[in-house]
Amino acid sequence: MRYDTLLLDLGGVLIDVDYRAAARAFHALGFEDFETLYSKAQQDHIFDGFETGSLDPTAFRDRIRSLFRPDITDREIDACWNAMLGTIPPARITLLQRLKERYQLLLLSNTNAIHVPAFEAIIARENGITDFRSLFHGAYYSCQIGLRKPHAEAFHHVLEQHGADPARTLFIDDSIQHVVGARAAGLHAEHLELEREDVLGMVERLGLL
Repeated sequence: MRYDTLLLDLGGVLIDVDYRAAARAFHALGFEDFETLYSKAQQDHIFDGFETGSLDPTAFRDRIRSLFRPDITDREIDACWNAMLGTIPPARITLLQRLKERYQLLLLSNTNAIHVPAFEAIIARENGITDFRSLFHGAYYSCQIGLRKPHAEAFHHVLEQHGADPARTLFIDDSIQHVVGARAAGLHAEHLELEREDVLGMVERLGLL
């Protein structure tokens, strides 16, 4: 199969993410049940709303306060929430540059209005890239388009912006529920099992370059 378009996830695939780090940070402040609300596999509806933009950062922070304690500050909430964000190894940046030369390269991330400026700042600081979106022909954040994976509408929205054929598009994500959703939406999809390989290994194994 020759693909015209590659659609990539961000967290786990490109930027390293430790989903438990946010729970550990909140736990250090005394919020012991955070991990029951949010994990890689599932999350409470408040996070779904935050990822689709129906809940703004102020409302999100207020919701955290209502679940935890009223005196926690915005800065403390943001620091705990952003604790999960790691960096993008330089080799993955080089990979993106090579893939962009060969394919229509797109990004679709379930993310939120606190994480976006945080990870863009990390990438600017660690990789020297001040316009992260320029690495792709199109980059889409769920909180800005109002749609999130694994829903078919999210995939179709992104592909339609670029005239991409789902049948000639390969989607790569480290969350199996998103891979299942992409396949149901008519895309080819590969599950990146991070305990076995990273995206560089998958690209090599699939012969994409």
